[in-house]
Amino acid sequence: MDHVTVVGGGFGGLVAAITAAEAGAHVTLHEAHRELGGRGRTADGPYRTNEGPHALYDGGPQWAWLKRRKLLGPLAPIPLREGLRFRFHHQGRLRVLPPLTLYRQAWRRTAPVDQDFLSWASAAVGERAARIAANYTGVATFHHDPGSLSAAFVRERLRRVGKLPPEAHYPKGGWGPLINRMTRYAVDLGVRIETGSRIDALPETRPVVVATSLDSARVLLGDETLAWPSGRTLLLDLAVSARRGDAFVISDLDRPGWIERFTAQDPSLAPQGEQLVQAQIPLAPHEGKADGVARAEHLLDLGFPGWRERMTWTRTAVATGRTGAVDHPGTTWRDRPSIDRGDGVFLVGDQVAAPGLLAEVSFTSAHQAAQLALAGRFAVR
Repeated sequence: MDHVTVVGGGFGGLVAAITAAEAGAHVTLHEAHRELGGRGRTADGPYRTNEGPHALYDGGPQWAWLKRRKLLGPLAPIPLREGLRFRFHHQGRLRVLPPLTLYRQAWRRTAPVDQDFLSWASAAVGERAARIAANYTGVATFHHDPGSLSAAFVRERLRRVGKLPPEAHYPKGGWGPLINRMTRYAVDLGVRIETGSRIDALPETRPVVVATSLDSARVLLGDETLAWPSGRTLLLDLAVSARRGDAFVISDLDRPGWIERFTAQDPSLAPQGEQLVQAQIPLAPHEGKADGVARAEHLLDLGFPGWRERMTWTRTAVATGRTGAVDHPGTTWRDRPSIDRGDGVFLVGDQVAAPGLLAEVSFTSAHQAAQLALAGRFAVR
């Protein structure tokens, strides 16, 4: 049997390891941290946060793959009363309903790759409507100016995040339980998992699947071409004492940004009587953490009255190059760093040459990397 080495024990690394093991290969997975999960790790209590929202989209390939293996697990349903507290920040105030421009038939048109979204959409529906639609996709791009990105790239994300009913679902308890189920499944298949195992040089034995961040892969492979643009986003987590009437979601349509109260659908994420809230505020190159915090606090003032007095815990971080790829005009996912790096080395991640929305890119690249690593000697399903 072939032996496959996987470097990186996040979601993509686990998918690659499982795929190769199911096909009959011996697999060893190395993870530098003491715990698996990568960006999918869920913090230990009492506040069970992830690095970002970490939704699963039921229209994507990973949904069916997880479900078929009974790894999807219980999902956190959105109570109707909470869903009615979805708010839109537009022209400086919160609104119950979004502008009708978000539902224009024009968004069903095929968008060009080589034109920016704002120019293309402005020609169809006007600049104001185009900016609103671009800002709305901030939740799926984590970029400070989605309108400057490829029209095809943004239009596809607008279609996915604007679906009714929503495609996005959240694993109950955060992504940690999902990672645990995948880990047990991998071990049952015979995958050897070594945590606290940092790989500083490529193993001599091939094939090797590198399932790390693109920055880490660039260093490990010594390949300066491994680069692709991503967003830069403030992540602000906070816990507040519960109060009736707090917003469930605030979508900023004046600028890209998003706030969500995750305990509205999954109370297990915080102690009883407290609510866990996260803001994701994309930052422009000239902006710092303080600018993002100020914008988040403005939205909190509108949707969570008295939140400062009610706050019991908070944490802020800036995610740079850790929120997935963005495609500028003239580029598509096919132009990103290729999965097959030659000489039996394969790349996995959310900034490589694979289609999909957010984590779907990691999934698809991991599945393809395992297939390429085994080169058809086993039947990969």
